[in-house]
Amino acid sequence: NAMQSISDDEIRSIVGFCVGKVEEKLMHYPAAKTHHHAYYAGLAYHMVRMLEIGEFVSRQRPFLNGDLIKAGIILHDIAKPEEMEAQLGIVTDYSVRGKLLGHISMAATWITEAAIACGISLESEKVLALQHLVLSHHNTGEWGSPAQPQLPEAVALHHIDSLDAKLQMVEDALDVTPETESWTPMIRGLENKAIYRLKW
Repeated sequence: NAMQSISDDEIRSIVGFCVGKVEEKLMHYPAAKTHHHAYYAGLAYHMVRMLEIGEFVSRQRPFLNGDLIKAGIILHDIAKPEEMEAQLGIVTDYSVRGKLLGHISMAATWITEAAIACGISLESEKVLALQHLVLSHHNTGEWGSPAQPQLPEAVALHHIDSLDAKLQMVEDALDVTPETESWTPMIRGLENKAIYRLKW
């Protein structure tokens, strides 16, 4: 279990508190309404695939803090189940909290709540780092991030998230394109580009 493998007790406690808020929904919620992993258990699948990439990147780049990479991956979309209303993996709408706050700011608030509940100082750099990871993971204000990645682990998290999401969009598009077709439909998350299937 990725959460249990976080060696820092305070970071593990904060992650555990936040996961506890959505635990019963985590295993069946999609990761998005349309963009990527928009199906039953898509959110958990997205997290697992990101954790696999994160483990490789942490080994390859030892200057990165592995605990922060794992925590950032688990927490970056943790509030998605509270942002969306879904049945059997299909998002029917966004919740009032989702529309008014969004998953990024909700998760940052949960980290504050977790620190208070776990008796961790709100001045702690660990709390600050976890909040920054969540708040910057979309990279730009245009995509809902109020901060841009300015920690090594935040740079890594943004690109791990983006890589997994974009490759999943490609995989899903290829899966629904008949073998007889050379091109997939246009993919919104890839600047409306279609993907060509090589013939060999």
